[in-house]
Amino acid sequence: MKVKQQISNYVARLSKRKNSETVFNPYRSKALAGNLEIYLNYIFSQSGDNILLIGEAPGYKGCRLTGIPFSSGALINAKQHRIFSDIADDIVLKKVELENSASAVWESLSDVKRYPLFWNAFPFHPHPKGDSNKNRAPNKQEMIEGEVYLSALAEIFAPTTIAGIGRKGELAGKQVFPENDVVYIRHPSYGGKKEFIVGMERVLGSS
Repeated sequence: MKVKQQISNYVARLSKRKNSETVFNPYRSKALAGNLEIYLNYIFSQSGDNILLIGEAPGYKGCRLTGIPFSSGALINAKQHRIFSDIADDIVLKKVELENSASAVWESLSDVKRYPLFWNAFPFHPHPKGDSNKNRAPNKQEMIEGEVYLSALAEIFAPTTIAGIGRKGELAGKQVFPENDVVYIRHPSYGGKKEFIVGMERVLGSS
């Protein structure tokens, strides 16, 4: 099976996950599922080895609105990075927000030749009951659910370097890739920006 079809099937699988009182699935939207498919195909089209960076979960101002992990509508529209310049015209955004963590992450990617593959330990937006405009950490059951999607993504991209941004990302990486040396990168929020930059430089190197 060709990779484009594998990616299409993967996104279709994500789109079937139902919403609940505490979880919102952005990929039930055809537009956001399409955005993710564009992003994944772009990442695969690059030459060289894949670096997988695993975060915690989509945020309500970021991936929930764009469908693309560690992104925001403001970042995409700004087109300050080559990837967004290349795909922005094909991306559908119904609402544009600025997401601070996404901005901090992309500040460290200004000079890279090859973009890493971003994903999340839980690929849907977890939120408190009755308030979808807030974020919460994924629980144990959601982390286990996320491992299935992470493993399936890795079958397509075969990453050679794996790192977790934050402890939940690191944990997911270690659970799914027990034979790999999963690198921990401090999350940039809550005063962790300097340590985050150091961690990203260590992982990305001259990519």
